[in-house]
Formats: sequence, C-alpha cells, structure tokens
Amino acid sequence: MLKKIAFLFLLVPTLIFGQGRKYSNEFLNIGVDARAMGMSNSVIASVNDVTAGYWNPAGLANITKSWQASAMHAEYFASIAQYDYLSFAQPVDALSTIGFTVIRFGVDDILDTTELLDKDGNVDYDRINKFSAADYALIGSYARKSSKYANLNYGGNVKIIYRQIGDFANAIGFGFDLGAQYKINAWEFGATLRDFTSTFNSWSFNEEKLDTIGGLPEEKLELTIPRLLLGVGRSFTLNKKYSLHTEINMDITFDGERNTLVGSNFGSIDPGFGFELGYRKFAFLRGGLGNIQRTVDFDNSENISLQPNLGLGFKYRGISIDYALTDIGNASDALYSNIFSLKFDFAALKGL
Repeated sequence: MLKKIAFLFLLVPTLIFGQGRKYSNEFLNIGVDARAMGMSNSVIASVNDVTAGYWNPAGLANITKSWQASAMHAEYFASIAQYDYLSFAQPVDALSTIGFTVIRFGVDDILDTTELLDKDGNVDYDRINKFSAADYALIGSYARKSSKYANLNYGGNVKIIYRQIGDFANAIGFGFDLGAQYKINAWEFGATLRDFTSTFNSWSFNEEKLDTIGGLPEEKLELTIPRLLLGVGRSFTLNKKYSLHTEINMDITFDGERNTLVGSNFGSIDPGFGFELGYRKFAFLRGGLGNIQRTVDFDNSENISLQPNLGLGFKYRGISIDYALTDIGNASDALYSNIFSLKFDFAALKGL
C-alpha cells in the first residue's frame, strides 16, 4: 500500500509534465489559516484539523468526535484584494471524515470605462460602471484512517473552480488532490499531490465587450499541472508547560524552472521551515521562513532573499484564535499583511 501511494505521487507529475500553464489557478496556492501562514505554510505533515481540507486532506481523518469549522478573512496589497475562506468537517464513522471548503479571492469595484464615450464621441462619466474580478473554489474532501497500517491516513479532494472577470469573461474548472500522512512516535510525514490529474479551466468570453479593448484571447483552456508538497515534522515535550513542534516542507513544481532555491527545466523546489512553541496548550508562538529565492543585483551578484513570517495563537475549550504577520512577497518589496483566523472544535467545546 505504501509503495503504491509513493509510486503514484512520483509518477503522475512526470507523465503530465509540460502540458500546463504556469501560475494557473495560483489563488489556490496563497494559503489559509493564520497558524499555517505564521509557520510559512509548513504544515503538510502536522495539520490535523478542519484546515486540512486545504493543506492535506489526509489530516481530516484526525477529526473523530464531532464537527469543526474555520473561517479567515485577509486583505492584500493595501486592501485592494480580498481573500475569504470558510471550511467545515464532520466525522462519518470511526475511520473516515468528510469536509467542505469555500474560497474567494477577488478585487472589487474596478472601474469599467469601455463605455465612457457616448455615440457622439463625448465623454460621459455617468457611463462608468464597476465590476469585480474574482476567483472561487469549492472543495469537497474525504479522509480515512488506514485499517491495515497503523498511523497512516489518506484522503482526497474534488475541486470546482469558477473565475469571473466582470461581464468580460468567466471560466469553470475541475480538479483533484491526493494526500497522505504517516506518524512514527514524535515524527510526522506528509505529502499532498495537488491537481494530480491536471486541473482545467474552460473560459467563455463576451465577444462584444472584449472587442472594445483589443479582441478575444486565442486560448480558451487553462491546465494546472500537478505540484507535490512534502513535509517532515517532529514534536518535542520540553517540560510540563512548554512544547515545541518544528517542520520542514518542500513545494515541488513541474512546470519548468521557477525562481526558487532549487530550479531546473524539469522542476523547481521551494523549501520552507516553521515552528510552533506552545505554552500549556493554550498560547502559541509561531515563526517560519519561506519563499526562498535567488536574486540578481545590478552588479550581477547573486543573493538569497527570504520571506519571514510570525504568528500568535490562543486556544481555549475548542475555540482557537490565530494571528499571522506575513509578507507575501519579500521583506523589502511587498507590504506585510495581518491575517486573522478563527476555528471551532465542537467536541472540545462540549468536553467530549
């Protein structure tokens, strides 16, 4: 079983390599949950709550008593872009769990000046309209504990994607993810294969609208080829009050060379590191490093840039409030964003 899962995770990206468009559906790679973002998204091996529906569906199998829910709102680029996330998970039986996730990433109130001129060629500001450019995703998840291999969880996602650019164009797409987690004592291992069959978006265009701004695009189909997320984590009990979890993740893409720490024509590897220091399982301090890139200065010298992240969290009787200060670009060029998220664990809330 383990050999078959490992073989599938490694083979599928190779078979589909080179057939997709780079950065297609990139809004699904931004990340959710302030805990994860405070740790530079290094949670593939350890995620074990409702947010696993996004990060690694196998982690949902750890929800065994009652339902959980999570919500997050984030604003990027000086509040120009809005990111909203909502998820729910419910155990089906002692071994399996289902979950649902909704994501919206959009820019609203964009000025539409395509009809600024009236039929006589005069400027009429009353003819200016507003529109939104938004991406939506609905993700259904299923996870199960292995009845044959202890400490092995596996799961999958079905994704429905809808993208809309005002009255100009819209697209609908479908995709699938696979996930697995395995635990040995204090060590945790995880893998997520996103878009393992390739995710496609089929676009429809408003010919009348687009003709006013330069004509129709030539391509109507986008393919998002697989990416492999790997994680290894370890937990430490420092004493009766303090605990520590550390994790290293690798984001491996197969759409050609990217500006990552390790890049090649076959694929690129973007590593990340995160930690979580806990106090009495109530308060948490988090940090991480990610988005490691090779940059070239004007004198052609190469440097390495890092994206640092920091986070705090509080958990009491099933209610978790998390905060992350994250830089979605790098520390010198992009604006930092304040991320808040909220989680409910009904079983812990009721003392089950």
